[in-house]
Amino acid sequence: MQDLNAILRSFEPITLQDMDSVKLMDRTDTKFVFALAQLPEMLEQLKNDYCVLDVNGNRISRYESLYFDTKNFDLYHSHHRGKPSRFKVRFRKYVESELNFFEVKFKNNKGRTTKDRVKQHQIDGSIRDNAETLLNDKTPLRSDKLEAKIWVNYSRITFVNKHSPERVTIDIDLTFKTDDQKKTIDNLVIAEVKQDKAFVSAFIKLMKKSHIREGSISKYCYGVISIFSKIKHNNFKPNLILIKKILYGTIAGT
Repeated sequence: MQDLNAILRSFEPITLQDMDSVKLMDRTDTKFVFALAQLPEMLEQLKNDYCVLDVNGNRISRYESLYFDTKNFDLYHSHHRGKPSRFKVRFRKYVESELNFFEVKFKNNKGRTTKDRVKQHQIDGSIRDNAETLLNDKTPLRSDKLEAKIWVNYSRITFVNKHSPERVTIDIDLTFKTDDQKKTIDNLVIAEVKQDKAFVSAFIKLMKKSHIREGSISKYCYGVISIFSKIKHNNFKPNLILIKKILYGTIAGT
């Protein structure tokens, strides 16, 4: 982590306030996974094209997300079946900035993702008040049919393109947690490119140069599979095999 922090200090910073112009609450997402050992060298190649988010002096920020689903994991199974229109429902804590939100994400049949959220004073595992209002307004779901399933926690580095409306998030130190189980995933990077429309991206060009193909699994679905071992996950097996190869060092991320 010291090497990463040193490299990140060499990037031009951007503040949360400055990021308002690239919130990208309606966007396309492109994901990649690769080994953590590859990250320092990659970052060195991105300095001219990206600023890094700095929150109170921190360039690596901790995120803690509590995901909700139905009793039978209907939202998970929508992802597993590849349903073109699907939701994620979560509370998220941005640790360094001390902000809490209730968030609803929706991916439509054109591959675009929209995110709506409302501020929360605290996260206590129940959807009510303005969170329930948002849920009712943006989804066909109802709070009494949803239950807290799993915490998905990680450290995130956020880059903002200097020239185009694009954000790149780098997630590391992934941890899945329930009341009685905890699993930490080391040596893995989940990268996501968020754009309002497709254009030439320095990060995507770097992925191609590094022979890292597009593709990943959502952190929520990965967490569910990791903690709830009996849940159906056949359709995710190709990505799970790739992740296992990365974790156990049999490939560098190709």
